[in-house]
Amino acid sequence: MISTTVVRFKVFHSSTTGFGQMMLRYRESFLHKFLAIALKESETSVEESDVSGSEGDYVSWVSWFCNLKGHEFFCEVDDDYMQDDFNLCGLSSQVPYYDYALDLILDVESSHGDKLDEEHNSLVDSAAEMLYGLIHSRYILTSKGMSAMLEKYNSNEFGTCPRVYCSEQSCLPVGQSDIPRSSYVMIYCPQCEDIYLPRTRYQYAIDGAYFGSTFPHLFLMTYGHLKPQPDARGYVPKVFGFKVHKP
Repeated sequence: MISTTVVRFKVFHSSTTGFGQMMLRYRESFLHKFLAIALKESETSVEESDVSGSEGDYVSWVSWFCNLKGHEFFCEVDDDYMQDDFNLCGLSSQVPYYDYALDLILDVESSHGDKLDEEHNSLVDSAAEMLYGLIHSRYILTSKGMSAMLEKYNSNEFGTCPRVYCSEQSCLPVGQSDIPRSSYVMIYCPQCEDIYLPRTRYQYAIDGAYFGSTFPHLFLMTYGHLKPQPDARGYVPKVFGFKVHKP
């Protein structure tokens, strides 16, 4: 639908045959040029929209969710995994609007005849985020999930350890609890074996249960060659070159 811009010019009549007529012709010429440019830009935008609409790839809910700002830690869970009821065992009792949320995640028409109002649709959106997060915490413990997270680890998408002596060691996401809404996601350093806040504030609000407390440790057991040697070095406080005595 093309929006039409209506431009109104108020032309003041002048009885003067010289300057007044010249200004009138100037305004008419300007108006014609303006409308021609506006029409051309409108046609161009429509053509570009048609091209992008015809050539653009379909974006699934999972892909959209994982590419949101602050969701860099998430990997895309396979549809086959989410369609297997065995993998979702027990989640229906934890997530409200479970059936609606699962349909939304899988991009399928809801099998429920009830139409939800705007308020309930918002609740379904929140439920879908929670459901996907809990599915994600299980998926990343599988071989396919581990492989997907390995790619992110190798690309350093989880950030590095802020500790100086760890020399920017790559970290892994971890939750301090497996219970939803109990803690936020942290990053775990395999070298100093401590946890830290994520590198960007957009990741602070991500639920730690969406990654779980097991993932980084099972990951390093699976890919043992990635586990660095623990570094016991630490900063030593000194005064005039002498170590500060600890009582």
